[in-house]
Amino acid sequence: MTENPHELLVLTGGGTLAAEGAMTARVTAVILAGGMSSRMKSNKALLPYRGERFIERIFRKLSEVFPEVILVTNSPELYRFLPCRIVADLYPGMGALAGIQAGLTQSSTPYIFVVACDMPDLDEQLVRYLVSRADGVDVVIPESDSGLEPLHAAYGRGCLGVMNDALSSGRSKIVACFDQLKVDVVSHQDIAAIDPTFLSFRNINTPEEYFRIRQEVLNADPLMCRNRS
Repeated sequence: MTENPHELLVLTGGGTLAAEGAMTARVTAVILAGGMSSRMKSNKALLPYRGERFIERIFRKLSEVFPEVILVTNSPELYRFLPCRIVADLYPGMGALAGIQAGLTQSSTPYIFVVACDMPDLDEQLVRYLVSRADGVDVVIPESDSGLEPLHAAYGRGCLGVMNDALSSGRSKIVACFDQLKVDVVSHQDIAAIDPTFLSFRNINTPEEYFRIRQEVLNADPLMCRNRS
């Protein structure tokens, strides 16, 4: 019988939750805040949403799961308010792959869990499930209706050699590295069992998208939107 990932995470009194805790202790969370936000025309990471800025919300959620959160950015002065370690890309201008490589290089754990700074609706339960599969593989990556989600995925230290080679050769496409790595693709069905809305993977790139999610908050809770966001 196929195990339901949601059931695995809500069990109490057994070994599943203990194993989950042991696994998250072997993982460092990494937030990538290196994008130019060219379509948004402002820094996406600092946009207000549900009483917090995007990056504060993401940091808080990740801190509830992992013992350490690292922020990768080339503008550290903008994020000094976050109580976490801030590191820079080792390959500036090479996009998200360089951010993942920097996170792996700077972390001391076997795995990192990477999230982009414009994904404020991540689901902690889904994050825990993805990390629980990070054993004996190089990458654990979910697949949504939009395809693979490389900026909401776990990466192991075994990725470093391949990523270093790609970056030093001027190649910056994340998924192009996967042919040389052991990749666990998490199915649409497994994700839907935990996050049926798939909002975990929603990223905000334009003012129109941002105003749309603000309107969702207003529709759900007018007082919150008026007073806090």
